[in-house]
This record gives sequence, C-alpha cells and structure tokens, in this order.
Amino acid sequence: MPSQDGDAAGTRRQEIRFCRSADGTRIAYAVHGQGPPLVLDSCWLSHLQYDWESPVWRHFVAELGRICTVIRYDERGYGLSDWDLRHYSTEARVADLEAVVAAAGLDRFALFGMSQGGPVSVTYTVRHPERVTRLLLFGTYAAAVRTPEDKELVETFTSMIRVGWAREDPLFRRVFTNMYIPGATEEQMRWLDELQRVSTSTDNAVRLRAERHDIDVTDLLPFVAVPTLVLHAREERTVPFNEARIMASTIPGARLVPLETANHVLLADEPAWPVFLAEVTAFMAPDRAARPEAPRDPLPDLTGREHEILRLAAAGLSNAEVAEALTLSVRTVERHLSNVYLKLGVTGRAARTAVVAELVRRGLA
Repeated sequence: MPSQDGDAAGTRRQEIRFCRSADGTRIAYAVHGQGPPLVLDSCWLSHLQYDWESPVWRHFVAELGRICTVIRYDERGYGLSDWDLRHYSTEARVADLEAVVAAAGLDRFALFGMSQGGPVSVTYTVRHPERVTRLLLFGTYAAAVRTPEDKELVETFTSMIRVGWAREDPLFRRVFTNMYIPGATEEQMRWLDELQRVSTSTDNAVRLRAERHDIDVTDLLPFVAVPTLVLHAREERTVPFNEARIMASTIPGARLVPLETANHVLLADEPAWPVFLAEVTAFMAPDRAARPEAPRDPLPDLTGREHEILRLAAAGLSNAEVAEALTLSVRTVERHLSNVYLKLGVTGRAARTAVVAELVRRGLA
C-alpha cells in the first residue's frame, strides 16, 4: 500500500506491503529509502502510516532512508498488522521477522533492534548469522526484568494500561509519554499520547506487555557473531543504561555509544540526534561500499494503487474487502485489477488465481 509521502531528499517513497507469518498472521511492512538494506525490528508502539506523519518519528525514518533502504514493520497486534492474536511468543515474533525478510527479497542485510525489538533481533542474528551483515541495538535490553523492583514496576504499568489505555482523556497514557520523551514539546507529547491509543487495543497492550517482559536473551549475547553497535540514552527512564553495558560487554567486539539525553526516542532538535545519525552512518559504511543488492521491486510496471490492491487481493481479501480497506468502490477495485491483469498478460476467470500464484512463487504473498 504505497504512501503518497516522500521526503525533501527525494528518497523512494514509503510503500506499505503485507506478508503472512508462519501461523498465518498478516504482517504489514514498509519499504523506503535508498542504499543497502536495513531491517528495523519493530518496537513496542508502531503504526507504519501514523509514524511516517508524526513529529516524533518522521525525522528518524526519513534520515535513515537517506543512508539505507529501510524495511520496517508493525509487529503482530499493532498498527496495520493483524490485531487478532493467536500467539505472542518470542518464537512467533522471530517468525514474523523471518516472514518480512523473505517477502522483501533480502539475502543479506543489516538488522536494527530498537527498544523491545532488541531481544528478537539478537535471537534472529544468533540463528541466522549468514544473513545479518551487522547488528545495531538502540535503547534496548537483553532482559526486561532483573530485580523484584523491575517486576513490581511492570505490574504497576500493566494495571495502568488496563485502566487508561483507551480513555479519551490521555492522563494515564501521558505517564508513558513522559517516560519515553521527557524532553518533548507539548505537540510531540500529544502525538505519542494518541499513538498509544490508535496503535493497538487495550487487551493487546496488556497481553503483549506482560508476555514481552518474560523475555531474557542474556545467554545468547556471547553467540552474536556479527559487528555490533550499541547505542543508548545515558539518562533514559524506560530502559536502564546498565542494559546497554551488559549487551556491549557480552557481545564479542561490540561497541557502546552513550547518548547524552533522557529521551528513549531521540528528537530531531536535540544534540544527541546528530551524534546518533553520524554513528549509524559510519557503522553502515561497509555495507554501502559493498553495494549489496537492494530489495527487489517485483512488479515495477504497476502504479502505486495497483500495487496495494493486488497485494491485498493476494493476502486473501475479496474485492469488497479490498474496497472497504482502501475506501474505494468495488467497481474501482475491479477496474484496477483488470488493468493489472492486462499489464501482466493474464486473462479470463483464472487471471486472479494466476497472479496470486506468481506472487506466492516469488515469496511475496
């Protein structure tokens, strides 16, 4: 589902696509930018389209897109991915990452584990060292709960989510916002307040947070066998800086970059942001020099609207469901599909089946 947004530098606009994980869960992922591939393992709160438009995340995704071809996704239960969860374990989340990598057509790529996406990135890297060129870990951890006090805080925050997540009044959500971006403007805080409400349901937020805090990948850290960069806000309130020390001192050859800020999400106008960007640019330089193959554009002759309609159709939606999802008439969807079939040289009643079969063959549906 291509977004109509671009950036001033003219990098490739964001295209939102869909794939299915091993258990059939539909995962939304987006591709934008130029250069070697960089997969962003999603953090706790994400919404591909909403993030692209935000005063908190816009600079982050746009600037990374000037360095790399960025592939990011909404994890199960969030954003544009399926909210009806069957499983929510580390294994399911690793399978989601594997599905996105396959759908994007990646052989080798850099992996960026941010916030609560870090443990999944570590697990994937240990299992697939031949696929990962380098690992970036930002604001993340190996274990979320290490002390009785940590556990008590998790239980308290979970209770607050249960009570206040979906309320129109952002009072409870503002507690989390103040933790994530204490240095933000009121506009930025309001945006993160709203992201919490629109990114997932209350039930999902409670379940996902509770299950996620059982993760501990500390024992995997010595087996990470790729160049690793650990970046972490020195004063942040969400993930203690000590977690960065543990990861950087346990992963062989890893380098730690402390960032002088209290913000879990770096803001565009703070001094830590250009430091972060310079470090990531330098770390990615070998991949840029090697010029690895960027994710393929499998259907280059189709328009953006045709891309999104075809991908929804390939994901199993009927014409009526596609029309509802994109706020179009059924007749408009049928017209676009007819144009797709004509461009791809298929005709007759079996045209849709033939196109979907081709997408499956290429690993794109």
